[in-house]
Amino acid sequence: MTRAAAALLVAVCLPVVGCSSADTGADEGAEPYRIGAVLSLTGSYAGLGIPEKQAIDLEVARINEAGGINGREIEVIYEDDATDAAKAQAAAVRLIDEEGVLAIIGASGTGHTVAMRSDAERAGVPIVSMAGGSVITDDFSEWVFQTPWPNRIVIPFVLKQMAAAGRTNVALISDTGGYGVDGRDYVLAHAQEAGVTLVADETFNAGDTDMSSQLTKIRAADPDAVLIWAAGKEAAIIARNARQLNMQQPLYGGSGIARQEFIDGAAEAAEGVRLGTGRILVPEAFGEGTEAYAVATDFIARFEAEYGAKPDIFAGHAYDAIGLIADALGRIEGDVTSEALRDALEETDGWVGIDGTFTYSPSDHNGLTEDEMVLYVIEGGTWRLDD
Repeated sequence: MTRAAAALLVAVCLPVVGCSSADTGADEGAEPYRIGAVLSLTGSYAGLGIPEKQAIDLEVARINEAGGINGREIEVIYEDDATDAAKAQAAAVRLIDEEGVLAIIGASGTGHTVAMRSDAERAGVPIVSMAGGSVITDDFSEWVFQTPWPNRIVIPFVLKQMAAAGRTNVALISDTGGYGVDGRDYVLAHAQEAGVTLVADETFNAGDTDMSSQLTKIRAADPDAVLIWAAGKEAAIIARNARQLNMQQPLYGGSGIARQEFIDGAAEAAEGVRLGTGRILVPEAFGEGTEAYAVATDFIARFEAEYGAKPDIFAGHAYDAIGLIADALGRIEGDVTSEALRDALEETDGWVGIDGTFTYSPSDHNGLTEDEMVLYVIEGGTWRLDD
């Protein structure tokens, strides 16, 4: 069966992965493959972690109902890091040392992923992160993979879009968590390359409930636009505060605000906000009739039927994380170990997911490019592709 044909059967079986023991002659009734997941189910990043868990649950149920991987089911053991890096590390230690997991999906946040890294390397257990910091895969580890487009891909795309629209004097407001710091560093280093001058640079902390002070300083700098680089619920407060201060500058952002939580939290202040991220928010952007479109629309339909809402990009990150692991498990010959799984992940070539088409290598554990990016504008409480 071709990969294109397999995509049309995604409701039945993940591409490349054996759907049942009858297909593979594998050991039916064997112990399940145990996978850990460290997610932010509470705290500032709960808006990321909850849809991630929903997507993982949905995909694991589908895989298991179709016979598992080589006749073995997948079992996911969840840990909530409460949007706290220290708790993420402790969760990783428990999953590795007490649960004996083959791999860890997570974390939801950049700093939380980095906190788990040394213990994963110590134990030889691969991590498939769903966070967008460039440091996750740029500071290379043979044990750490990543599903989202990192800041080094998203930020240049957004800055170039701002410059093309004549928004060349830009103010930045970012959070002091791992994603925000990583993004701020990249903006400071590369804004001029995109034809942008940074005229103001403000930060805030997770849990802050008013950013009027920072925005008042930004307003005094008279920028052409304001770039929000944050992944928590505080981003919606920034939009509301800007509206309360009667700021006329357009707001831009990236993947961190590409979720319904931002639209709901910002309410009318979300109208007109532009953001650069992947294609799942308007699946026609994948190109109707393509394998990517078939994969995405099938996932969207099943997610909406199960949860009553369309998946956001964070659900897409999780679909890709569990799908890449399942695909790798199905390609292992011989004993299934964490090391064998790591090797199989690194050999991923042309796996079509939600965030893009993944090709990992011994030097690239992200495997995505700027080609996966599109620009959206929020209108009428939803996203549309920007003209």
